[in-house]
Parts: sequence; C-alpha cells; structure tokens
Amino acid sequence: MGLSRNGYGDNVDPVTTPGQPGQPGQPERTSRPGQLHHVELWVADLAATRQSLGWLLGELGWTVFQDWPAGVSWRLGATYLVAEQSPALRPGPHDRCRPGLNHLAFHVAGRAEVDRLVAAAPGHGWDLMFADRHPHAGGPEHYAGYLEDGQGFEVELVAG
Repeated sequence: MGLSRNGYGDNVDPVTTPGQPGQPGQPERTSRPGQLHHVELWVADLAATRQSLGWLLGELGWTVFQDWPAGVSWRLGATYLVAEQSPALRPGPHDRCRPGLNHLAFHVAGRAEVDRLVAAAPGHGWDLMFADRHPHAGGPEHYAGYLEDGQGFEVELVAG
C-alpha cells in the first residue's frame, strides 16, 4: 500500500491505519489485491466540488475522510476519493471528452434511489444529461441517471 499526504504534511496509509482524521472510532478497513485504492481529482473550484460531489457522495454513504484547505477526501470502505485544488493545476476546464477521465459510475440501491437523486441533484450543482433518453440513456436494460456538475465532471448513478 502506498502512503498519501493528508494535507497537513503527514504521510498516512488510509487503508491500514486506524483512527484517521474524520474517522474516530472507525474499525480498520481491509482491502483486496486489485481493489481500487483511491481516485484523485484535481478541480478548479474546490468550493463548488464540495457542494456538488460532497453532497452526492454523502447521499451514497461516503463520509469525509480527510479535509484540508486545498482539498477533501471521502471514503467508502477501503476506497477513497480525493478532490484537490492543487497549486500545480494547469489552467483550463475539465473536458470529459478529452483523453483522461470521462466519468465515475456509482451503484445505487435501485430505480427509486436513482430517481430521488436525479430530482435533488439540480439543487446541489448538477444538471441531468441526456434528458431526452433518461433513465435509459445507456440502453433499454440499463436504468441510470447521468449528471454533470458545473466544472464538467460527469457521474453515472446505476440502479442496482
């Protein structure tokens, strides 16, 4: 397992170190070889990301794991997601149609949960994509909501 900086200059292993900031009393997380460890997104507007992605991850059961002036991370099980407004960030908007990250897809409890999240999302900085084909934009057997935030990041909420 690799070490990560927690924003305060401390090297931490967020998977095997119990009692990390934001997780008092949480049991040690376990991981399996090949499991996704973390995803780090560099964002141009951290405050907007906290509003949009922070809301959504909270609704999906993720909890704040680390929080520092230039970033925040959320955790679910052994996996965590970081949003950072790095001073090394190059100017320009995120473009999901360029090489790199296109979108993140999350399982949700079912169709009613997709519908609930899609209905609430505009109040938290998200727009519904492919509205003319919603909720079957991914095909007739695929029930999902596709959302895009004001910075161009896309998420897919897949009914499980």
